Amino acid sequence: MARRDDNRGGRNNREDERDSDIVEKLVHINRVAATVKGGRRFSFAALMIVGDQKGRVGFGHGKAREVPEAIRKATEEAKKTMIRVPLRESRTLHHDGNGRWGAGKVMVRSAPPGTGVIAGGPMRAVLETLGVQDVVGKSVGSSNPYNMVRATFEALKAQSSPRQVASKRGKKVSDVIGRRADGASTPAADTADVEG
Repeated sequence: MARRDDNRGGRNNREDERDSDIVEKLVHINRVAATVKGGRRFSFAALMIVGDQKGRVGFGHGKAREVPEAIRKATEEAKKTMIRVPLRESRTLHHDGNGRWGAGKVMVRSAPPGTGVIAGGPMRAVLETLGVQDVVGKSVGSSNPYNMVRATFEALKAQSSPRQVASKRGKKVSDVIGRRADGASTPAADTADVEG
């Protein structure tokens, strides 16, 4: 019986370790009012982004009467809905992408080393928690944070690594990559380059 308790403790410790390296960012808090018989009842809606800065990111929305409770609910939902995005050299995206949600349209482009995260508002929060260090993002259309976050996720879901493309086509990774201008297609870089 003691052995079983030790195992449970080990599992919980692993979950705690996994949660400890997760970065949480609050993107937006909205005060919403419901008109009831006695007047208005206020509650708060929170939009949170969570990520491990190693290629996993998620977002969540929570509503409650108090701000901390709304943030807690949004964070829990964000942790449940995390997605994995393949990164090139653990610093940028593999290719350019577009995303759209409602009237929110975003464009993300891979960038050379030293560029930094050039994106604003909710897009920046998503890309930073994802762990991207060099990327250029542009938002056109709606500036509603909910639509911008969802559009950014649509663009990120469309990302694919050379390994994924090669397996779909039944080819080798070197056949898919070809020769890059930045010299990333050298044999040593090919193995380190394809993550995900």
